[in-house]
Amino acid sequence: MNQNLKVAFAGTPEFAAAALREIATEFAVPLVLTQPDRPKGRGMNLQPPPVKQAARALGLRVEQPASLRGSDEIPNLLKELKIDVMVVAAYGLILPQAVLDAPEHGCLNIHASLLPRWRGAAPIQRAIEAGDAESGVCIMQMDAGLDTGAVVTTHRHPIGKRDTAADLHDALMRLGARAITDDLRRLRDTGSLNAVPQPEQGISYAAKLSKDEARLDWSQPADTIVRKIRAFNPVPAAWTTHRGKTLKIWQAQTVQGTGAAGEILAADADGIIVACGTGAVRIGELQPAGGKRMSAAAFAAGRGAAAGEVLGA
Repeated sequence: MNQNLKVAFAGTPEFAAAALREIATEFAVPLVLTQPDRPKGRGMNLQPPPVKQAARALGLRVEQPASLRGSDEIPNLLKELKIDVMVVAAYGLILPQAVLDAPEHGCLNIHASLLPRWRGAAPIQRAIEAGDAESGVCIMQMDAGLDTGAVVTTHRHPIGKRDTAADLHDALMRLGARAITDDLRRLRDTGSLNAVPQPEQGISYAAKLSKDEARLDWSQPADTIVRKIRAFNPVPAAWTTHRGKTLKIWQAQTVQGTGAAGEILAADADGIIVACGTGAVRIGELQPAGGKRMSAAAFAAGRGAAAGEVLGA
């Protein structure tokens, strides 16, 4: 039993920062690893990642190596600081074996899926896109594979019929922060965690997202298109073309309707109805090229779209 558990943390986006803030309320965090600052915005000024911002606010030591490969600096530092366990959440860098082995109890990962389903980079988006009824968070003992480690605890969360990736991200972010803190508490109080190997059945992979795949194919069924819109909101954003320009689609729902794939069946105060391969969708919110997000009704009222036009042509 270790009443003074020392926890290192590695992560980059807000999903990870939430967990860091929760962990730091109860445990000593001698070291935080995050990715280097990146240029962002119109001025392309260097911006610190959310984990660095959270760590600075908490007064924690931060290191930002560009890579962990080919150097003993981080493994040696973890040993020097006598780290008991390292928590990893959406870090974005590969952890070599020397890093995985440096803490006494190894590295625990907060993974946003029900492993072994949706191993990989985009589990939240792929779960929505596939029409899964639930997602969740697994706390996993990391090994050298891609999200292949034994699972310590599993925490389920239903996916609402209108949940976007942003909605599910925020729910799992909060769930993950609570889950890892509970497991660290158990490790501190008992000195061990019961990790169970993942089953060989039900494995799937959540490939990284691309802008090209976010282009809507109106020949697909309406429910498939709506899931893609939800899954790619906010990044990379589902899109189509209209009058030769890009049109992002932020919100839509399935409705009754028939017509040629991509044909606008109606454009009025109720939104824009577009025919799909099977059924139709009513677009509720969109964003024209160079413009702001707006209701589809406002877009139609401004003569931005009219019945009979074809999207994606």
